[in-house]
Amino acid sequence: MFKKLIVILVMLVTVFIGFGLIIPVLPLMVRQVGAAPFQLGLMLAVYSAAALLTSPWWGHMSDRVGRKPVLITGLLGFSVSFLLFGLAQHSLWLMYFARVIGGGFSGAVTATAMAYIAEVTSIEDRTRGMAFAGAAIGLGFIIGPGVGGLLSRFGLSVPFFVAALLAVGNALWGIVALRESRDSAHRKADAVAGSVFAKSRWVAFSGSLKYLYLVGFVGQFAVTSLEGTFQYFEMLRIGANAVEIGSMFVVSGLVAALVQGGVIPRYVKHGKELPALYAGLITSGIGLILILLSVNFWSAALFITVFSVGNTVIRAPLTSLITKQTKVGLGLANGLLSSLDNLARIVGPLLATALYELRPSLPYAFAAVVTFAAIGLLGAYKHAVSSVAV
Repeated sequence: MFKKLIVILVMLVTVFIGFGLIIPVLPLMVRQVGAAPFQLGLMLAVYSAAALLTSPWWGHMSDRVGRKPVLITGLLGFSVSFLLFGLAQHSLWLMYFARVIGGGFSGAVTATAMAYIAEVTSIEDRTRGMAFAGAAIGLGFIIGPGVGGLLSRFGLSVPFFVAALLAVGNALWGIVALRESRDSAHRKADAVAGSVFAKSRWVAFSGSLKYLYLVGFVGQFAVTSLEGTFQYFEMLRIGANAVEIGSMFVVSGLVAALVQGGVIPRYVKHGKELPALYAGLITSGIGLILILLSVNFWSAALFITVFSVGNTVIRAPLTSLITKQTKVGLGLANGLLSSLDNLARIVGPLLATALYELRPSLPYAFAAVVTFAAIGLLGAYKHAVSSVAV
């Protein structure tokens, strides 16, 4: 199985290295133009709004024309967005424009990559495949923020230019090395099945699966609440700088990648996804509360790691269950999951930064409450599945 995934996993690693490069410097770029923290939240939300509108369409297109051309297109679009943001060092409107472009192409990469993985893995190996994908993403986040923090010493725009080059290189690698996972017969069948696109989209949210999609929304909401405020919070709380923030993400990403690549494939087998989801929600909720207790670099790094591990455990089992049970094409199903992710990325940063300006601890307390409440969604999913079985 791993041989089938190696090319797409390398692509995911390098894509998320590019994402990770900009994490320590994005808040500083926004601050440099005199914008308030709320502008960072709004900028993250604009990116996600564009992704929300386009992700289902990209997923649908990858079902129709194939995964490879959609992935390559998305990577080239990412390159343009990173380049523009690097050039926008003193222009807030250009930053927003670059984020819209990046968001518009995001579904062409992440959702399509997950559909590709679902397609080349068997039902029994699906969770393992998704776990390997999560480990690849985690590895990207291990390398990216640390390197981005170091590159920021040469200028805040430098990480964006490097990320643009990585995206172009990734696209070229994909053109040469990636095999198409769908033959013409599959694409034709999915084109017929998805011909009434709007109807297909709502079918994916019906029955027991709607609870899983909502759990995905909650998990992403917690992540984006943290992304929009963590650097500001730790700068205020412990006086952290960009290098230290990048190092915290390296530590948390390393542990999360080890969990994704080692623990989940070994212990979360086919049929055991639901207990893993319970554990992930509980752990990530605890991590959010612990972040409020940060007193120095090491405690902050430990607490964000607890959160990252919990949130990491959610994704692979969730995606595996959805792709096993969906009634639409895998590209469309993952596109819809990506849409809810992006809806969370609209709501999360806006709400978190607004709460932060009221009181810095509020985003984490609120996200923890929502995360714990999502345990009830898993109970509703289990009940719905049991009712259908009976």
